[in-house]
Amino acid sequence: MRAQARKLFPIAVAIAALALAQRPVSERARMRVEREVRHELVMLPYYSVFDNFSYKVEGGQVTLYGQVTRPTLKSDAEQAVRGIEGVEKIVNNIEVLPLSPNDDRIRLAVYRAVFGAAGLDRYGLAAVPSIHIIVKNGNVTLEGVVSNEGDKNLAGIKANGVSGAFSVTNNLRLEK
Repeated sequence: MRAQARKLFPIAVAIAALALAQRPVSERARMRVEREVRHELVMLPYYSVFDNFSYKVEGGQVTLYGQVTRPTLKSDAEQAVRGIEGVEKIVNNIEVLPLSPNDDRIRLAVYRAVFGAAGLDRYGLAAVPSIHIIVKNGNVTLEGVVSNEGDKNLAGIKANGVSGAFSVTNNLRLEK
């Protein structure tokens, strides 16, 4: 009997470990991790209007998405999230945008066009603006949140008016 118990003990330990690893995370704990991830990302020193972060929290895993203009910002984001209690695994799917003087020129022109427009200027006043301008190979994408449909449309029109931009994708969402 004792020999059989010794054989079964490692199996029981493995089953218990698996059960603990797969236990569901409470909704409250998930929301806390989401708040902390957002806080850590927006507090990164080189995070700007030309970068965009998004993320998904599933159990103890955080998946990072978005686009950044600096390669170091990708690794900084991962390091910042790694220190959050409850985060066990990080999948870093952040894209580093290619270095391009033309893209830099378009970024600046779109910034001036969007945040220089009457009514949209208020979105640029925050420490982290709610409108983000992503430029990749001459293609512009607007990401973020605006107050109403009119602001969303105006931002798209202003971005479309920038010379040298091949296309504009307006992914701005309305705040709830």
